[in-house]
Amino acid sequence: MKCKRRNHSPEFKAKIAFAALCGNQTVAEIAREHQLHATQVTAWKTHLREQMASVFETGRNSAEGHSEREVEQLRAKIGELTMELDWLQKKSRHLSL
Repeated sequence: MKCKRRNHSPEFKAKIAFAALCGNQTVAEIAREHQLHATQVTAWKTHLREQMASVFETGRNSAEGHSEREVEQLRAKIGELTMELDWLQKKSRHLSL
């Protein structure tokens, strides 16, 4: 009978990887303490090391991306309202209002 596969939360993985990265305990000690395989702890540690820089880039890039998206939406809305205004002006002239 196979063992059920365990799924760990991102918070748990980050905690374990950070503990391994700090170096206060060996990877084997951390793995034993949390009932994990040492290879898994090493993989999470490597992933954390590779992705650490993106933590600081994400805030700036996502804010820029968000504002660019918002500007595009506002421009689209301005275009829509301008077309509606033009149409209403033509119709009001046609009806002599």
